[in-house]
Amino acid sequence: MRFCLILLLSFKCILAVAQDHGFPFGQVTYRELDIKTYEKDTSAAAVILDEFGEAYIDNAGNHDLLFIYHTKIKILKQSGVEKATFEIPLFKGTSQVELVRSVKASSFNYENGTMKETKLDSKNVFKENYNKHWDVSKFAIPNVRIGSVIDVMYTIESPFFFKFRNWEFQDDIPKIKSEYWASIPGNFIFNITLKGYLKLSKNESEVVRDCFSPGGGNVASCARFKWGMTDIPAFKEEEYMTAKSNLLSEINFELSEVKYFDGRTDKITKEWKDVEDELRKDEKFGLQLKRGKDIVDEHVELLTAGESDPVNKAKKIYDFIKNWYRWNDAYGMTSEFGIKKAFDKQSGNVADINLSLIAALKYAGLNAEPLILSTRENGFPTEIHPVLTDFNYVIAKLNINDKVYLLDATDDFLPFGMIAKKCLNGKGRVLGEKESSWYELKPAEKSKQIIMVNLKLDDEGTITGTVQATFTGYEALAQRKEIASAGSDKEFMKVLAKRMVDLEIKDLKIENIDELAKPLVMKLDIEMTGYGNLNASNILFNPFIIGKWKQNPFKSAERLYPVDFGVSIDESLILNLEYPTTFEVVDLPQKIGLALPNSGGRYLYDVQNIGNRLTLNSSLLISRTFFSSEEYHYIKELFNRVVAAHQTDLMFRKKL
Repeated sequence: MRFCLILLLSFKCILAVAQDHGFPFGQVTYRELDIKTYEKDTSAAAVILDEFGEAYIDNAGNHDLLFIYHTKIKILKQSGVEKATFEIPLFKGTSQVELVRSVKASSFNYENGTMKETKLDSKNVFKENYNKHWDVSKFAIPNVRIGSVIDVMYTIESPFFFKFRNWEFQDDIPKIKSEYWASIPGNFIFNITLKGYLKLSKNESEVVRDCFSPGGGNVASCARFKWGMTDIPAFKEEEYMTAKSNLLSEINFELSEVKYFDGRTDKITKEWKDVEDELRKDEKFGLQLKRGKDIVDEHVELLTAGESDPVNKAKKIYDFIKNWYRWNDAYGMTSEFGIKKAFDKQSGNVADINLSLIAALKYAGLNAEPLILSTRENGFPTEIHPVLTDFNYVIAKLNINDKVYLLDATDDFLPFGMIAKKCLNGKGRVLGEKESSWYELKPAEKSKQIIMVNLKLDDEGTITGTVQATFTGYEALAQRKEIASAGSDKEFMKVLAKRMVDLEIKDLKIENIDELAKPLVMKLDIEMTGYGNLNASNILFNPFIIGKWKQNPFKSAERLYPVDFGVSIDESLILNLEYPTTFEVVDLPQKIGLALPNSGGRYLYDVQNIGNRLTLNSSLLISRTFFSSEEYHYIKELFNRVVAAHQTDLMFRKKL
């Protein structure tokens, strides 16, 4: 859930009355010391009993922005002791820096049946240089162990009065209460965004008159916002999530406009039309596209000579750029070296390579546009207004007739028209010749595998036969990368053999390894001797030789966040096993037929035995890539059934 609160100057004025701020320091109770576990999350290593923050501009001195932080934490397990170590990031400008002042911190413990306080010595607060933009203030509270309660309070003084600190309601431990106040002068217009999936228990605002007086007789009122949450669960990263920043419940501030006392107005947040024009003129973006044609023109002419089909023309250019460059693993929506230097070096960042691709496609007369995006690990980009720092990647959007092809030349294993899963993150922004627009990033392919197994069991209990695995889309991409990582087919066969206990791979053939547009096919000759013998007359056999689900990726009882697979999943196993008349099958597994609501997918599993031939069909389809938290239990149950089926052995018994 995401919504926007915009601070306006036209709010109704209410004279604020004095109110208590937060909670007193050092008032730890015996009841808090007696807490052994947090009932709402018994796995919690620690729990925040109370947390309060406040940000406001100090009218004294340099009119700095003050941020007061106060927290009280109960340590429940040994791993929770790390919560007694604090690292506070402090921003540095060219001539000004943020500072931490008035640090108070204590631990409280039982000693000889009474409460003892151990205070932090101010000499043990250190500041370290992290990089050119950040310092870090560090301290560790003494005498902290299981059962301790720690109380910490400090103030950050910032000369950057327009940089109100974001507030994270969630942490990796639960919180009983968290509250944040921010007093913002009417001169400053902020986009204030509540992100995440938790609801506020407090959402109040009031006007504090004459709260900002920077001198010269100028005075402004402030809007004071009060946000709070109670009973906040710990944020736990799970499978099939996008970036933590997409999901974490927090308040974000972004300065939109400054109104000066002399009547001037500075618009900080720009419109897309302004940003588009800047990017077209940007030395590391738009100008690189214009210069690119002089670098790739000769190559493009040779590649496309005599080629009239636009798709074939585009494929030749794409393959050339992909093979020419070696990606240096650096992200970025703007060029690092410049196309010319990167082309000569045959190496560059994402933008160096993909801007070269766009320039080459355009030189060939094709309709190609840059599409900037934010990768899944980087979080969703802001949509309500342009924030270029949200974007960390650029690809090519190629338009041929009525079809769109998304292209990324940084990955040797990506076929034409397919982008990596890391790029499938909501929407990207297409920067056209005249205007820009949002474009939804959808996968062009599934993650698909079809496993065909034909086996024969002999009288001695030896199983021999063949396995043919066909991979397409994102599964083929993953398999090709794994094969390349192994170094050779022979080494990859060793990797497979380690996964297949009691199974010997006699031969392995891999087809279409370099033909990326075709399915990747693996053909195995296998032998299982005495596989899983219980005794001389019984044999256990698991038919899921490749692609077994060993555990359910969805373990939580509840999930607050959506399930995002990124790409749809399509997995099938078809097995035929012939066995001698001297054996019989014992207790065939039950048939499974389970469907997800709203055409989300299904799992089918069926084992049949006719004569001395056993057939098994297993089919898993996740057709939608996105599921709401309300649908979580359906997904979890479906995968419970999948894992149970994949772990079920077939049992053969010799007839008496």
